[in-house]
Amino acid sequence: MPIDESRTFLPVNIAVLTVSDTRDLATDRSGDTLAERIVAAGHRLAAREICRDEAPIIEGILRRWIADPEVDCVITTGGTGITGRDVTPEAFARVLEKEITGFGELFRMLSYAKIGTSTIQSRAIGGVAGGTYLFALPGSTGACKDAWDDILLFQLDSRHRPCNLVELMPRLQEHLKAA
Repeated sequence: MPIDESRTFLPVNIAVLTVSDTRDLATDRSGDTLAERIVAAGHRLAAREICRDEAPIIEGILRRWIADPEVDCVITTGGTGITGRDVTPEAFARVLEKEITGFGELFRMLSYAKIGTSTIQSRAIGGVAGGTYLFALPGSTGACKDAWDDILLFQLDSRHRPCNLVELMPRLQEHLKAA
């Protein structure tokens, strides 16, 4: 995946939300993994929180960050499975304006190479709301590494060719401009 070094790197402000009924900052290895990778890539960790696996709480945090001009992208970890407590995709559905279907498809394709058919249990999802990118990842550290290292690292790098999500950011709210 080519990086065009002749182009300027544009750091992205990224918030990380861990969705878990049991983790705290001391035990949140998946959140730590994402935060470390975000900073190492040259981006800014705009915010980081942990919340319970409850759709109204997740939705509230997403809406707050979507409204915050200092947050360009939100990455969540956890709550994407199929058990009764896994409600992150439902919270995303309440806020998304557009789904980036290719994100979930690509994530599961890459995951299949590592965990086989167990990947069908992941409901990883990506989308856009209020000009903010949103990505929901599974709660495992491995899934967070895979999603960041194999997808988001490149798509959130303004130098990635042939195209990337960063170069689309100025156009995400075109539909709001007066005709």
